[in-house]
Amino acid sequence: MGRALLSHFLVASNSSPRLASSLSAAGLPSKYWKRPGLVRQNTALVGHNGCGFRCHCSVSLSQPAAPETSSSSVKKRIVSGVQPTGSIHLGNYLGAIKNWIALQNTYDTFFFIVDLHAITLPYDAQQLSKATRNTAAIYLACGVDTSKASVFVQSHVRAHVELMWLLSSATPIGWLNRMIQFKEKSRKAGDENVGVALLTYPVLMASDILLYQSDFVPVGEDQKQHLELTRELAERVNYLYGGRKWKKLGGRGGAIFKVPEPLIPPAGARVMSLTDGLSKMSKSAPSDQSRINLLDPKDVIANKIKRCKTDSFSGMEFDNPERPECNNLLSVYQLVSGKTKEEVAKECQDMNWGTFKSILTDALIDHLHPIQVRYEEIISDAAYLDRVLEEGATKAADIADATVNNVYQAMGFLRR
Repeated sequence: MGRALLSHFLVASNSSPRLASSLSAAGLPSKYWKRPGLVRQNTALVGHNGCGFRCHCSVSLSQPAAPETSSSSVKKRIVSGVQPTGSIHLGNYLGAIKNWIALQNTYDTFFFIVDLHAITLPYDAQQLSKATRNTAAIYLACGVDTSKASVFVQSHVRAHVELMWLLSSATPIGWLNRMIQFKEKSRKAGDENVGVALLTYPVLMASDILLYQSDFVPVGEDQKQHLELTRELAERVNYLYGGRKWKKLGGRGGAIFKVPEPLIPPAGARVMSLTDGLSKMSKSAPSDQSRINLLDPKDVIANKIKRCKTDSFSGMEFDNPERPECNNLLSVYQLVSGKTKEEVAKECQDMNWGTFKSILTDALIDHLHPIQVRYEEIISDAAYLDRVLEEGATKAADIADATVNNVYQAMGFLRR
């Protein structure tokens, strides 16, 4: 689940020696702090339009092998989400939401608006509710099909917060102190402006994932560390409270949580800033010129592409480290045009920047226009949107409540 979810969700990096020592000190055998395994993606599932999650998408690469879809098989489950802060931009869409459209056809999918994560830094309380509805409408406008996927608001399923508290009791503070995003954001905001939620939100993220016994979690580059923590925390709780210990308390025994595998985004999945080809396109960037928002009017898109950063080289080419802006814009063109990397490279190799910007602008406008039209239809039908979110929350709560009740039982609480 940027933290744009969790779309903002989360390939786990190698466990650090410190993390391993913390687990060992907590009394967990080494098999419970092993390094997470990796799941590679299969191009057959998404093809050249593939995107990895939360956030970050790609033009050519990989997706986990599609599970069997015979009538007797149970679909694997995927969860993901995006924060309702700022405007949903091209990076969120190409890196996360667009990928969901392919995933929903093969997996049991839960896509939610992670509004609880949106309050870890100062925010506008007057706008949170509206932004949450707008984000849900964008999900649907982009093609999320409620007959295949559950769409809901995180705070509408109370089990997210309940499980977070239970998991917090089993989370060593040292694990959270080492989270890179906390260090970066707290340093920028200053101690007086940083709440405890910024430190503990990785535990909430773990709750978001483990509640639904998720098989896979799409991960972005900036969320690798958090999925690693989720996996380690699942194994820790399974060891401390699962197995025979749980069975003695009347439970079924065995693992309490399924340990999720990372769904690795294809290479090139990150959409970069229009003003700096080395920085990710971000909602929090101070200049709106740095991003294409999904709801930007045609003239705004044209102006942003016209003014975006370029270079002085001739022709257009992929994968030249000295030309990050060129590679980024070619990748965007590839994704929104539906062409292969080879087709784009051949088409654009002799173009100058003026010519290329013109065709990129047209491709962006053509691709985003149907989404914008559909968005206006959905956001104007409040009853329909409310019904979608209510039905999604009901389905999600059925699964989440079962999980959290198991955790209460395994941890020894008096049954309700």
